[in-house]
Amino acid sequence: MQQALNYAETLGVPFVYSSNGDAFLSHDRTGLSEKTEQELALSAFPSPAQLWQRYCQWKGLETPDALNTVEIPYYDDATGRAPRYYQTIAINNTVEAVAKAQPRILLVMATGTGKTYTAFQIIWRLWKSGAKKRILFLADRNILVD
Repeated sequence: MQQALNYAETLGVPFVYSSNGDAFLSHDRTGLSEKTEQELALSAFPSPAQLWQRYCQWKGLETPDALNTVEIPYYDDATGRAPRYYQTIAINNTVEAVAKAQPRILLVMATGTGKTYTAFQIIWRLWKSGAKKRILFLADRNILVD
């Protein structure tokens, strides 16, 4: 469980589950449950819909507009390319901040980590959700904009 909690902290995951083959141990990092840690039978394992509802409650994404914004899928160019795990975290956190009407957001990423791709995914999700109608993207090279 401790190893799973370390991974969950790194990835920003609120719900952690561990199994020894007989039962499941559940750890809720949101602070919204009566018990932080409890043993679960397989039949008591929460459904994806229940976990999503609890996640949205934890993140404060309970309005219809906020839900519409965060539920827009990533852009898929049919090549099978998907964001790396750290890009996914950056994209989701940024889109969630916009959905909660946070007025200012600063996203800092190191050289070679895919900032342009990450920015494109953020722009795509905000534009497709209707959260933002006009987006200005500035770059120091035309190839980045293209």
